[in-house]
Amino acid sequence: MAITTAAARLGTTAFDMASPMEQRQNWTIEDAKAIIQAVYRQVLGNDYLMQSERLVGLESLFCNGQLSVRDLVRAVAKSELYKTKFLYPNFQTRVIELNIKHLLGRAPYDESEVIDHLDRYQNEGFEADIDSYVDSAEYEESFGDSIVPYYRGFNTQTSQKTVGFTRMFRLYRGYATSDRSQVGGNSTRLASELARNAASAVVPPSSSNSEGWAYRAPQRATTPKRIFGRSSTGSSDRLYRIEVSGTNLPGYPKIRRSNKEFVVPYEQLSNTLQRINKLGGKVASITLA
Repeated sequence: MAITTAAARLGTTAFDMASPMEQRQNWTIEDAKAIIQAVYRQVLGNDYLMQSERLVGLESLFCNGQLSVRDLVRAVAKSELYKTKFLYPNFQTRVIELNIKHLLGRAPYDESEVIDHLDRYQNEGFEADIDSYVDSAEYEESFGDSIVPYYRGFNTQTSQKTVGFTRMFRLYRGYATSDRSQVGGNSTRLASELARNAASAVVPPSSSNSEGWAYRAPQRATTPKRIFGRSSTGSSDRLYRIEVSGTNLPGYPKIRRSNKEFVVPYEQLSNTLQRINKLGGKVASITLA
């Protein structure tokens, strides 16, 4: 059952309709391969995995029955592959956010939880911190030895805090994206909310549905912060910056969106807004340039 009548716009339908992946008795090699793929997708944050990156040694041990699902999850999270994708490029607080998302299937509940993992990482090392997730009572109760971790933060259930639902949408940006391809880049998503003990707003992922698009400013400005001169002879000195989300680029499918900025004089403001509307864009803000 969908978590809400707007589940399709929130981008959670893929998880609502799917059952958790579990290794059952009398499993086959095909079952094992499906489990391996699910572990890669969850632990690596839905990131694309090239054939040359696959952890063939771990896969072989799992298919031979020498590793449980929990063992495989732990090994992938400790692998150099995981470190290269998530540990080395990111600041520590972002790494903790991703570890909790990948291994426990939810967002951090409070700042003390993040600090606890930061202390362990600093004093005992990255692998000890990974063990703290996989060996925790929460992991045991939710997944045990046989279930692949999955995103639990979208569902209401025992031992889940309501704030975890809203914060999950700051970490999850849609089934077709990955944790290395988001507009937020390497920056932490929840540090300010956790520090203030505040709930995050539910920001839907982008989609072909216009109601499902939410504007997010890029990390780097796409236009200069200051404008020199006029755009044309006879124009007024006052220029306006229009930030737009969800523009359908000509020649592209409607599902492909882009964020753009326009800098125009007052005389062209009305015509520019009309053009944006025809392209299906949404005006996020209009400010003086």
